[in-house]
Amino acid sequence: MASAASQMSVTRSPLPLNKLLGRTAEDCGFYNPLNQKMLARAKGIKRKMALRVDAVQVPQIGVPSSSSTPGSLNGWTLDSWKSKNALQLPQYPDAEELESVVDLLKDFPPLVFAGETRKLEERLGEAALGKAFLLQGGDCAESFKEFNANNIRDTLRVLLQMGVVLMFGGQMPVIKVGRMAGQFAKPRSDDFETVDGVKLPSYRGDNINGDTFNLKSRQPDPQRMVRAYCQAAATLNLIRAFATGGYAAMQRVIQWNLDFTSNSEQGEKYMELAHRVDEALGFMSACGLTVDHPVMNSTEFWTSHECLLLPYEQAMTREDSTSGLWYDCSAHMLWVGERTRQLDGAHIEFLRGVANPLGLKASDKMDPAELVKVCEILNPTNKPGRMTIIVRMGAEKLRLKLPHLIRAVRQAGLIVTWVSDPMHGNTIKAPSGLKTRPFDAIRDELKAFFDVHEEEGSHPGGVHLEMTGQNVTECIGGSRVVTLDDLKSRYHTHCDPRLNASQSLELAFIIAERLRRGRMNKADAGILSLLKGLANV
Repeated sequence: MASAASQMSVTRSPLPLNKLLGRTAEDCGFYNPLNQKMLARAKGIKRKMALRVDAVQVPQIGVPSSSSTPGSLNGWTLDSWKSKNALQLPQYPDAEELESVVDLLKDFPPLVFAGETRKLEERLGEAALGKAFLLQGGDCAESFKEFNANNIRDTLRVLLQMGVVLMFGGQMPVIKVGRMAGQFAKPRSDDFETVDGVKLPSYRGDNINGDTFNLKSRQPDPQRMVRAYCQAAATLNLIRAFATGGYAAMQRVIQWNLDFTSNSEQGEKYMELAHRVDEALGFMSACGLTVDHPVMNSTEFWTSHECLLLPYEQAMTREDSTSGLWYDCSAHMLWVGERTRQLDGAHIEFLRGVANPLGLKASDKMDPAELVKVCEILNPTNKPGRMTIIVRMGAEKLRLKLPHLIRAVRQAGLIVTWVSDPMHGNTIKAPSGLKTRPFDAIRDELKAFFDVHEEEGSHPGGVHLEMTGQNVTECIGGSRVVTLDDLKSRYHTHCDPRLNASQSLELAFIIAERLRRGRMNKADAGILSLLKGLANV
C-alpha cells in the first residue's frame, strides 16, 4: 500500500455486484446504477473480488487479522475495541449476517492509500505551525438518494473557490479535505424516535438504516455498508478525476463560479478575485514561467468522516506493506465526536491503533486535563499533524473555554492543529420545527476563534464546515438573506442544516480577511523587531 498507488482510480472498472446473501439488490437497497453488475455471493461462501486497474502496480496489502498488533501499541488489535464500552452503535438483528458483510468488506480494495494519508499528515503538521490552513467541508450526512455526479462536482467546486479565496488572503497553502466519500453515519441523542405514539429506532445514517418512518426502513441493515462502500468508491473516483484531470487547474478559476451565485455580492467579489488571479497567471506566462506545472493543473484533495460505525472501520483497516503501520483505508482523515470520545471507550481504543491523521471534536464540556490525556493516548509520540482539535462551542462559550484548552495543551508540550467548527454550537429550532443555524452566529464564533488565538499567541489552523454546493435554504442569514419563511422552500438535508454555496463563499472572504490581517500583523512585528535590533547595534 505504497504512495505509488496514490493516484489509483478505485472504480476504473465496474465493480461486479449482484446478489448478496440470497437477496436481490433492490430488496436490500444495494442497487447502484454506476455498477454494471452485482457481486454474486451465496451465504457462507467467500469469493475474492477482482478489481482491474490500468497501468498501476498495486503493492501487497495486509488483510485484517484480529490477532495482529502494531509493535508500539500495547494490547491493541483490530478488534480490541470490542472489549470496551461502545456507544452510538446500532443493534443489528442478525449477528451472523453482520459478520458475513464485514468479512466481505475485508476483501474489498482500500478506498485510500497510505502514501496519500501520510502526505495529509505532513500538511496538517504545517497547519499546526501556522504555515498552512485547513479547509474541511461537506455534507452533514451523505445520502443514497442525493448521490449523483452534479452534487459531488458542485460541492468540490465551492471548496475549490473557497480554497482560492483563503489562499489569496492568507498567502499560505490551503489543505482541502472533504466531508465526502464516507460521511454517512450520524450520532443520535436518543436510540428511539416516537411519532404519533409509534416508537421506532432513530435514523442513524444511510449506511445503517433508512430515514422513512417505518419498521422495515428503520431496522439496521448491514448490507447498507456495502452500498456505502460502493458510493464512496465512485465518489472518490470522480473527485480524483476532477482533482487531477484539469478541472481543478488554476487557469479555470473563473469558470468555477456556480450559476446561482454569479449574480450575488459574493459571486461578484469572487469574480473580481478570479480576474486578479488570471492576470497574475498571464504575467507569469509572459515572463516565461510555465503554468503547465502539476501544481497549477491539479490540486491535492483528501477525504474524511466521523469514525462512528466501528464494524465498517475495522473491515476497512489494512496493514501498510512499506511501513508495517495500520491504516483505516475508508478515508484519509477520521475524527471522533463529542459523544464517543470517552477515554476508556471503544472509539478511542480503535483509533489509537491506526496511523491516519485524527480529529477530536471539543465542546465547552471538554475539560483541559481530559483533552491532554486524549491527545497523549492518540498521539503518544507527539507527531505533528497527527492530532487536530476541532472546537465547537458557540461564540460566548468559546471565548471563556478555549483559552484554558490552549494553555493546557501548550503546558503539556503537545503539537496540535486548532480548527474551528462554527456549525454545531449554533443549531436552533425554527418556529416551523426545522433545525437551522444563523449565519451571524456562525460568523461570530469564527471571529471569537481568531480573536482567542491572537490573544494567546497560538495558530488558528483551519475551519470545519457543514456545507453544500446546492442552492439550499437551511441556514438563515447571509448577504443573500435566507429567512425563517424561506427554510421550507429548499430544505434538503438528511440531518443538520448546511451552508449553501453563497453563504460558504461569504464565510471564506471573512476568514481570508482575518488571515490577511494576521499575516500583516506578523510582518509588522517582524519589522519592529528588526528595527529594535538595529537600534541596539
